[in-house]
Amino acid sequence: MSLLHSAYLMISYSMLRDIDLYRNDPYPFQDAIFKHLLWKGSDTLFGHEHNFSQIKNLRDFRRNVPIRDYNALSPYIEKAHKGEDYVLYGERTNYFAKSSGTSGAKSKFIPVTGDNLHGCHFKGFMEMLATYINDHPDTQILDGKALTLGGTITGEKYGLRTIWSGDLSGILLKNSPDMVELSRMPERSVSLISDFHEKIAKVCETCSGADITNFSGVPSWNLMMLKAILDYTGKRNISEVWPNLELFMHGGTSFEAYRKQFHEFIPSGRMRYLENYNASEGYFAFQDDLHDPSMLLTADNGVFYEFATLQDERGHRDVCTLDEVSAGVPYSMIISTSAGLWRYEIGDVVKFTSVKPYKIVLMGRTALCINVFGEELMIANAEKALASACAKTGAEVSDFTVAPVFMSEGMAHGAHEWAVEFVREPSDLEAFADILDAELCEDNSDYEAKRTHTYTMDRLIINSVPKGTFFKWMESRGKLGGQNKVPRLSEKRDYLESVLKLAKA
Repeated sequence: MSLLHSAYLMISYSMLRDIDLYRNDPYPFQDAIFKHLLWKGSDTLFGHEHNFSQIKNLRDFRRNVPIRDYNALSPYIEKAHKGEDYVLYGERTNYFAKSSGTSGAKSKFIPVTGDNLHGCHFKGFMEMLATYINDHPDTQILDGKALTLGGTITGEKYGLRTIWSGDLSGILLKNSPDMVELSRMPERSVSLISDFHEKIAKVCETCSGADITNFSGVPSWNLMMLKAILDYTGKRNISEVWPNLELFMHGGTSFEAYRKQFHEFIPSGRMRYLENYNASEGYFAFQDDLHDPSMLLTADNGVFYEFATLQDERGHRDVCTLDEVSAGVPYSMIISTSAGLWRYEIGDVVKFTSVKPYKIVLMGRTALCINVFGEELMIANAEKALASACAKTGAEVSDFTVAPVFMSEGMAHGAHEWAVEFVREPSDLEAFADILDAELCEDNSDYEAKRTHTYTMDRLIINSVPKGTFFKWMESRGKLGGQNKVPRLSEKRDYLESVLKLAKA
């Protein structure tokens, strides 16, 4: 048994106990977090301006603190990012996770405090590992090496201080405990290389001969890494390179579009895939049962949760606490955190599959939705329909993006246009489009109504783009690796048209 394995077993008992407690009754945890956050925020610029000292309960909190998105909170974040102390939270903030999201080019700088780093991000990951190890006593993941590609961070001096900004994964790597670093590959200096091609080359050189038992990250970039490892080693599959590999911990995008490719690269009966919800803003949920695709919401991680229903036709929505939500209803997630994000609307839409315990699935982002014709197509609908179409035709997809075709563009009806990069193309692209359209109708009643009842929309248009197109497109935008993701849905045509233009070049 490795030193890390022994040390981990010593601390996992209390974690598993707390998980069982909040699985059955999360409300005491949420109440304690709410009170602690108010205390930590009371002597800050934000706390003074919003009269935190006068807040006695949730009703006061909601009355004093409006729900905000990033743009509304950014004046406070900018002050903290320039080195001003105690702006949003009662401790110095030296790290900012840089994110453009998946729907815009403007960079966002999400504060990451020490409390948030250790009590949310690291704690959530450790709780996920504790659950996995407890459920799989035969696991050997801690007896070998963990592989993480990582992102990049840069420092900027403000007086005697350095403020660090970059990918969340880079921030986590820079602050990971030395004992963890002993069991992780590649070394920090390689993981933090900014050039993605150089980083992958170094990973091949330093990791292909190691005993890798697990790896983690965004599926698309890790799939590219696996392809590079096979090219470098000349092996037929990854199981020949890393025979003890057993776990891929993924997040950031839906895994379904990549599942078949991962199975082909890793044809091992012991391989497992585990989803976790670790955003720049916090670690929110993890898959605690590999037979259940939904994720357990972490209720003890320094995050106070609220959930807003989507706007109705009058623009109204209800805001609920955890004890007020219902299963099956889409909610926009609102968080108050140990990084000083107060009633921050993160932009993600979740749906509870269970309320005892509280388990969620990600539906997509509020910005990642096409509702030009009243079809309300969300990313979860698109990815599910695409996976079903691939299963029925034997096709495989690596990436895609979708945009509307407006009626004013020479069409009597509207439509959706897809740019799809196939690993394995269907034998008949138009037949594939028919199946995909039918699957969308099956999964989304609003889409079906616009397609078959009102005839507002024609059948979707599909474009097959050459292999490597999306990689080149992301590279042209300076968004290779890290937590960067291809924007799947957009109500504007900019992304789609730039991808199609590159495909024709």
